[in-house]
Amino acid sequence: MISFYINWDFDPEIANILGFPLKYYGLLFACGLIISMRVLKKIFKTENLNDNAYEALFIYGILGIFVGARLGHCIFYDFDYYSKNLLEIILPIKKTLNGGYKFIGYAGLASHGGTIGLIFSLYLFSKKYKIQYLKVLDLIALVAPIGATFIRLANLMNSEMIGNPTNIPWAFIFKKIDNIPRHPAQLYEAISYLIIFLVVYTIYKTKNIKLGGGFYFGLVITLIFLMRILIEFVKINQVQFEDKMQLNMGQILSVPFIIIGIYFIFYNLRNKENYKQ
Repeated sequence: MISFYINWDFDPEIANILGFPLKYYGLLFACGLIISMRVLKKIFKTENLNDNAYEALFIYGILGIFVGARLGHCIFYDFDYYSKNLLEIILPIKKTLNGGYKFIGYAGLASHGGTIGLIFSLYLFSKKYKIQYLKVLDLIALVAPIGATFIRLANLMNSEMIGNPTNIPWAFIFKKIDNIPRHPAQLYEAISYLIIFLVVYTIYKTKNIKLGGGFYFGLVITLIFLMRILIEFVKINQVQFEDKMQLNMGQILSVPFIIIGIYFIFYNLRNKENYKQ
Protein backbone atom coordinates (compact mmCIF):
# COMPACT_ATOMS: atom_id res chain seq x y z
CA MET A 1 0.00 0.00 0.00
CA ILE A 2 1.31 3.43 -0.93
CA SER A 3 1.39 5.83 2.01
CA PHE A 4 0.90 9.56 1.71
CA TYR A 5 1.61 10.53 5.29
CA ILE A 6 1.26 14.26 5.86
CA ASN A 7 3.88 15.90 8.03
CA TRP A 8 1.84 18.44 9.99
CA ASP A 9 4.05 21.07 11.58
CA PHE A 10 2.06 24.31 11.63
CA ASP A 11 2.86 26.93 14.24
CA PRO A 12 -0.51 27.66 15.92
CA GLU A 13 0.58 31.27 16.39
CA ILE A 14 0.26 33.48 13.31
CA ALA A 15 1.95 36.49 14.85
CA ASN A 16 2.78 38.04 18.21
CA ILE A 17 1.74 41.66 18.60
CA LEU A 18 3.22 43.38 21.66
CA GLY A 19 3.19 40.13 23.58
CA PHE A 20 -0.34 39.14 22.57
CA PRO A 21 -0.41 36.11 20.28
CA LEU A 22 -2.68 36.00 17.23
CA LYS A 23 -3.54 32.34 16.76
CA TYR A 24 -5.20 30.28 14.06
CA TYR A 25 -7.67 29.01 16.65
CA GLY A 26 -9.12 32.44 17.28
CA LEU A 27 -9.06 33.36 13.60
CA LEU A 28 -10.89 30.21 12.50
CA PHE A 29 -13.34 30.47 15.41
CA ALA A 30 -14.20 33.99 14.24
CA CYS A 31 -14.47 32.90 10.58
CA GLY A 32 -16.92 30.16 11.54
CA LEU A 33 -19.10 32.62 13.43
CA ILE A 34 -19.06 35.20 10.64
CA ILE A 35 -19.98 32.70 7.91
CA SER A 36 -22.68 31.17 10.13
CA MET A 37 -24.22 34.58 10.72
CA ARG A 38 -24.14 35.44 7.00
CA VAL A 39 -26.09 32.28 6.20
CA LEU A 40 -28.42 32.95 9.13
CA LYS A 41 -29.17 36.43 7.80
CA LYS A 42 -30.44 34.87 4.56
CA ILE A 43 -32.68 32.56 6.57
CA PHE A 44 -34.01 35.52 8.58
CA LYS A 45 -35.02 37.22 5.34
CA THR A 46 -36.66 34.05 4.04
CA GLU A 47 -38.63 33.68 7.27
CA ASN A 48 -39.47 37.43 7.41
CA LEU A 49 -37.93 37.87 10.85
CA ASN A 50 -36.90 41.12 12.52
CA ASP A 51 -33.44 42.43 11.57
CA ASN A 52 -32.98 43.88 15.07
CA ALA A 53 -33.48 40.42 16.51
CA TYR A 54 -30.89 39.04 14.12
CA GLU A 55 -28.24 41.51 15.30
CA ALA A 56 -28.96 40.69 18.95
CA LEU A 57 -28.88 36.97 18.23
CA PHE A 58 -25.24 37.31 17.15
CA ILE A 59 -24.29 38.65 20.60
CA TYR A 60 -26.36 36.12 22.51
CA GLY A 61 -24.92 33.29 20.43
CA ILE A 62 -21.27 34.28 20.89
CA LEU A 63 -21.61 34.77 24.63
CA GLY A 64 -23.54 31.53 25.10
CA ILE A 65 -21.09 29.43 23.10
CA PHE A 66 -17.97 30.93 24.63
CA VAL A 67 -19.07 30.95 28.27
CA GLY A 68 -20.56 27.47 28.00
CA ALA A 69 -17.55 26.03 26.17
CA ARG A 70 -15.14 27.50 28.70
CA LEU A 71 -17.09 26.33 31.74
CA GLY A 72 -17.65 22.95 30.11
CA HIS A 73 -13.92 22.37 29.72
CA CYS A 74 -13.15 23.51 33.26
CA ILE A 75 -15.91 21.40 34.83
CA PHE A 76 -15.97 18.25 32.67
CA TYR A 77 -12.29 17.83 31.85
CA ASP A 78 -10.11 19.61 34.42
CA PHE A 79 -12.24 20.40 37.45
CA ASP A 80 -9.52 19.52 39.97
CA TYR A 81 -7.16 22.17 38.56
CA TYR A 82 -9.65 24.96 37.89
CA SER A 83 -11.42 24.54 41.22
CA LYS A 84 -8.13 25.68 42.77
CA ASN A 85 -7.44 28.36 40.13
CA LEU A 86 -10.79 30.10 39.67
CA LEU A 87 -9.27 33.23 38.15
CA GLU A 88 -8.02 31.23 35.16
CA ILE A 89 -11.57 30.19 34.28
CA ILE A 90 -12.55 33.72 33.34
CA LEU A 91 -9.20 35.24 32.33
CA PRO A 92 -6.89 34.07 29.47
CA ILE A 93 -3.93 33.54 31.80
CA LYS A 94 -2.05 30.68 33.44
CA LYS A 95 -0.02 30.56 36.62
CA THR A 96 3.72 30.11 36.07
CA LEU A 97 6.13 28.08 38.19
CA ASN A 98 7.48 31.22 39.87
CA GLY A 99 3.99 32.22 41.06
CA GLY A 100 3.28 34.82 38.36
CA TYR A 101 0.87 34.72 35.43
CA LYS A 102 1.29 34.73 31.67
CA PHE A 103 -1.16 35.39 28.85
CA ILE A 104 -2.00 32.16 26.96
CA GLY A 105 -5.44 32.83 25.50
CA TYR A 106 -8.41 30.62 26.30
CA ALA A 107 -6.76 27.20 25.96
CA GLY A 108 -9.60 24.82 26.67
CA LEU A 109 -13.12 24.95 25.20
CA ALA A 110 -15.55 22.01 25.29
CA SER A 111 -18.14 21.60 22.54
CA HIS A 112 -20.70 20.00 24.87
CA GLY A 113 -20.47 22.96 27.22
CA GLY A 114 -20.72 25.32 24.27
CA THR A 115 -23.92 23.60 23.16
CA ILE A 116 -25.45 23.85 26.64
CA GLY A 117 -24.43 27.50 26.91
CA LEU A 118 -25.90 28.26 23.50
CA ILE A 119 -29.21 26.55 24.33
CA PHE A 120 -29.48 28.58 27.55
CA SER A 121 -28.57 31.90 25.90
CA LEU A 122 -31.09 31.26 23.13
CA TYR A 123 -33.80 30.76 25.75
CA LEU A 124 -32.99 34.21 27.16
CA PHE A 125 -33.00 35.61 23.61
CA SER A 126 -36.41 34.11 22.83
CA LYS A 127 -37.90 35.65 25.97
CA LYS A 128 -36.37 39.05 25.27
CA TYR A 129 -37.48 39.24 21.61
CA LYS A 130 -40.67 37.19 21.96
CA ILE A 131 -39.75 34.63 19.30
CA GLN A 132 -40.85 31.04 19.80
CA TYR A 133 -38.01 29.21 21.55
CA LEU A 134 -38.09 26.13 19.32
CA LYS A 135 -37.99 28.37 16.25
CA VAL A 136 -34.85 30.04 17.59
CA LEU A 137 -33.30 26.62 18.20
CA ASP A 138 -34.16 25.55 14.67
CA LEU A 139 -32.66 28.72 13.22
CA ILE A 140 -29.36 28.26 15.01
CA ALA A 141 -29.30 24.52 14.28
CA LEU A 142 -29.27 25.23 10.54
CA VAL A 143 -25.94 27.04 10.79
CA ALA A 144 -24.34 25.45 13.87
CA PRO A 145 -22.49 22.77 11.83
CA ILE A 146 -20.61 25.55 10.01
CA GLY A 147 -19.18 26.83 13.27
CA ALA A 148 -18.39 23.29 14.40
CA THR A 149 -16.50 22.70 11.14
CA PHE A 150 -14.24 25.69 11.69
CA ILE A 151 -13.61 24.83 15.32
CA ARG A 152 -12.31 21.41 14.34
CA LEU A 153 -10.12 22.99 11.66
CA ALA A 154 -8.80 25.23 14.44
CA ASN A 155 -8.01 22.12 16.50
CA LEU A 156 -6.13 20.77 13.50
CA MET A 157 -4.02 23.92 13.28
CA ASN A 158 -3.22 23.54 16.99
CA SER A 159 -2.27 19.85 16.57
CA GLU A 160 -4.71 19.02 19.36
CA MET A 161 -7.43 16.37 19.74
CA ILE A 162 -5.24 14.08 17.64
CA GLY A 163 -6.11 10.56 16.55
CA ASN A 164 -4.77 7.16 17.51
CA PRO A 165 -1.71 5.72 15.76
CA THR A 166 -2.52 4.14 12.38
CA ASN A 167 -0.92 3.02 9.13
CA ILE A 168 -3.69 4.32 6.86
CA PRO A 169 -2.19 6.03 3.79
CA TRP A 170 -3.66 9.47 4.64
CA ALA A 171 -2.35 9.55 8.22
CA PHE A 172 -0.99 12.78 9.67
CA ILE A 173 2.28 13.00 11.55
CA PHE A 174 1.81 15.77 14.10
CA LYS A 175 5.40 16.87 14.40
CA LYS A 176 4.78 18.97 17.50
CA ILE A 177 3.53 15.85 19.29
CA ASP A 178 5.62 12.94 18.00
CA ASN A 179 6.68 11.20 14.79
CA ILE A 180 3.88 8.63 14.77
CA PRO A 181 1.34 8.48 11.89
CA ARG A 182 -2.12 9.14 13.34
CA HIS A 183 -5.75 9.48 12.33
CA PRO A 184 -6.50 13.14 11.47
CA ALA A 185 -9.54 12.96 13.76
CA GLN A 186 -10.06 16.73 13.67
CA LEU A 187 -10.37 16.56 9.89
CA TYR A 188 -12.82 13.66 10.11
CA GLU A 189 -15.05 15.76 12.35
CA ALA A 190 -14.71 18.91 10.25
CA ILE A 191 -15.73 17.04 7.08
CA SER A 192 -18.60 15.31 8.90
CA TYR A 193 -19.98 18.60 10.20
CA LEU A 194 -19.74 20.24 6.79
CA ILE A 195 -21.71 17.35 5.27
CA ILE A 196 -24.30 17.66 8.07
CA PHE A 197 -24.75 21.35 7.25
CA LEU A 198 -25.23 20.61 3.55
CA VAL A 199 -27.76 17.86 4.27
CA VAL A 200 -29.80 19.83 6.81
CA TYR A 201 -29.78 23.06 4.81
CA THR A 202 -30.89 21.15 1.70
CA ILE A 203 -33.80 19.66 3.67
CA TYR A 204 -34.76 23.15 4.84
CA LYS A 205 -34.69 24.52 1.27
CA THR A 206 -36.45 21.65 -0.48
CA LYS A 207 -38.66 19.77 1.98
CA ASN A 208 -41.89 20.75 3.67
CA ILE A 209 -41.02 20.68 7.37
CA LYS A 210 -41.53 24.08 9.01
CA LEU A 211 -39.19 25.85 11.36
CA GLY A 212 -40.42 26.09 14.93
CA GLY A 213 -41.14 22.51 15.83
CA GLY A 214 -37.60 21.61 16.80
CA PHE A 215 -37.06 19.20 13.90
CA TYR A 216 -33.90 20.89 12.63
CA PHE A 217 -32.58 21.27 16.16
CA GLY A 218 -33.17 17.59 16.81
CA LEU A 219 -31.68 16.44 13.51
CA VAL A 220 -28.52 18.52 13.91
CA ILE A 221 -27.70 17.58 17.50
CA THR A 222 -28.42 13.91 16.73
CA LEU A 223 -26.09 13.83 13.72
CA ILE A 224 -23.33 15.95 15.27
CA PHE A 225 -23.13 14.03 18.52
CA LEU A 226 -23.52 10.66 16.81
CA MET A 227 -20.48 11.49 14.70
CA ARG A 228 -18.71 12.70 17.85
CA ILE A 229 -19.26 9.31 19.51
CA LEU A 230 -18.04 7.39 16.47
CA ILE A 231 -14.95 9.51 15.81
CA GLU A 232 -13.93 9.44 19.48
CA PHE A 233 -13.04 5.76 18.93
CA VAL A 234 -10.08 6.81 16.75
CA LYS A 235 -8.98 9.72 18.99
CA ILE A 236 -6.64 9.70 21.95
CA ASN A 237 -8.25 10.59 25.26
CA GLN A 238 -8.03 14.25 26.20
CA VAL A 239 -7.44 13.71 29.91
CA GLN A 240 -5.81 10.90 31.84
CA PHE A 241 -8.83 9.77 33.86
CA GLU A 242 -10.55 8.74 30.59
CA ASP A 243 -8.03 5.92 30.11
CA LYS A 244 -9.95 3.85 32.68
CA MET A 245 -13.35 4.41 31.04
CA GLN A 246 -15.12 2.26 28.45
CA LEU A 247 -16.52 5.39 26.84
CA ASN A 248 -14.68 8.67 27.27
CA MET A 249 -16.19 11.89 28.60
CA GLY A 250 -16.97 13.24 25.13
CA GLN A 251 -18.94 10.10 24.25
CA ILE A 252 -20.83 10.00 27.55
CA LEU A 253 -21.82 13.65 27.30
CA SER A 254 -23.03 13.08 23.71
CA VAL A 255 -25.64 10.47 24.67
CA PRO A 256 -28.21 12.85 26.27
CA PHE A 257 -28.04 15.16 23.25
CA ILE A 258 -28.75 12.26 20.89
CA ILE A 259 -31.74 11.11 22.97
CA ILE A 260 -33.18 14.63 22.98
CA GLY A 261 -32.51 14.99 19.26
CA ILE A 262 -34.23 11.73 18.34
CA TYR A 263 -37.28 12.78 20.35
CA PHE A 264 -37.63 16.04 18.41
CA ILE A 265 -37.13 14.30 15.06
CA PHE A 266 -39.88 11.75 15.61
CA TYR A 267 -42.20 14.23 17.32
CA ASN A 268 -42.09 16.47 14.24
CA LEU A 269 -42.37 13.68 11.69
CA ARG A 270 -45.50 12.36 13.42
CA ASN A 271 -47.13 15.76 13.96
CA LYS A 272 -48.93 16.86 10.79
CA GLU A 273 -49.09 20.48 12.03
CA ASN A 274 -45.33 20.79 11.52
CA TYR A 275 -45.58 20.27 7.76
CA LYS A 276 -45.96 23.14 5.34
CA GLN A 277 -49.30 23.31 3.60
